[in-house]
Amino acid sequence: MQGMELDDLDTPTALIDAAQMDRNIARMQARMTALGVRLRPHVKTSKCLAVARRQRDAGAQGITVSTLKEAAQFFDDGFDDILYAVGIAAAKLPQVRALRERGCRLAIVVDSLAAAQAVVADGHRHAVMIEIDSDGHRAGVKPEEDRLIAIGRTLHDGGVVLQGVMTHAGASYELDTPEALQAMAEQERSRCVRAAERLRAAGLPCPEVSVGSTPTALSARHLEGVTEVRAGVYVFNDLVMANIGVCALHEIALSVLATVIGHQPDKGWALTDAGWMAMSRDRGTEAQAVDHGYGAVCDTRGVPIPGFIVSGANQEHGIVTLRGDAPCADIEQQLPLGMRLRILPNHACATAAQFPAYAVLGTAGRITATWERFYGW
Repeated sequence: MQGMELDDLDTPTALIDAAQMDRNIARMQARMTALGVRLRPHVKTSKCLAVARRQRDAGAQGITVSTLKEAAQFFDDGFDDILYAVGIAAAKLPQVRALRERGCRLAIVVDSLAAAQAVVADGHRHAVMIEIDSDGHRAGVKPEEDRLIAIGRTLHDGGVVLQGVMTHAGASYELDTPEALQAMAEQERSRCVRAAERLRAAGLPCPEVSVGSTPTALSARHLEGVTEVRAGVYVFNDLVMANIGVCALHEIALSVLATVIGHQPDKGWALTDAGWMAMSRDRGTEAQAVDHGYGAVCDTRGVPIPGFIVSGANQEHGIVTLRGDAPCADIEQQLPLGMRLRILPNHACATAAQFPAYAVLGTAGRITATWERFYGW
């Protein structure tokens, strides 16, 4: 695709606005540097070596992954400081051990006594983080629970490396004011730091305190006691992040190039070739103040076309209408057959996952490169 114009590309195609992505990377890195912590980006958003290299070149230290396949492929490319931030299953420990024996500094996560015991029983000196529940969102041990100390002692006495504690304030995705985001960032920080303090008071090592989500990373006023922050979606941003308030629409670096392939004039519909197989089924904006359907519709410059969203989606068809029930009497004139559109995603991670590669859009409006992305577990 290198050197091609947008009108020459097959659709649907995932586009990265390289200049905007670089600004997103620089913004997050500058903020973490100012707050005095390391940035360990979560590369599950892009699953792309070229993107992760840019994050590393900007100052990131280490990466976070969501699959062991990511860990292996990034390690093969020279990324050797990796946190696998999903609770470990005993059946996956041989894969972890194999990577570590090749020299990968791969750390794993547990949040139960049973998981800690399984790691110890594996017989390898694994590096382990204990996941802390700082917001009731998903997984983790509450910082005041007795089992936190029991897990820590099981790991330490069992001969593995108790590397620290980590948390993810996923509940921040439900917020949309600066005050609420700042409060959540402080809750995330203070509860994870408290867990570390309790482990240390019990005579257990806890050198690392790892927190992070894109909304809390961009909202924290200070990060005292924290050693590193993990954030992922900031590299592209998306409509959920825009609704939360941590980015503007023009700061979304990922879009899907689509073609108008038909109309239903009596319904006010334009049909595109980017259905849910391209955009994903993620409807993350549905519960937010502004519902963008399956995506917000822009022209090929990335400028939103006022009022238009992908309001419905079938497997290979996207249904573009005006927001709500407003009729569009001249849909065939406004969005003519063959017109190219760029559609902004609700959830960048989910939309990116629909594609084997990204077309990289340069400042002159031409494709400057094609970057492959990973699949599988």
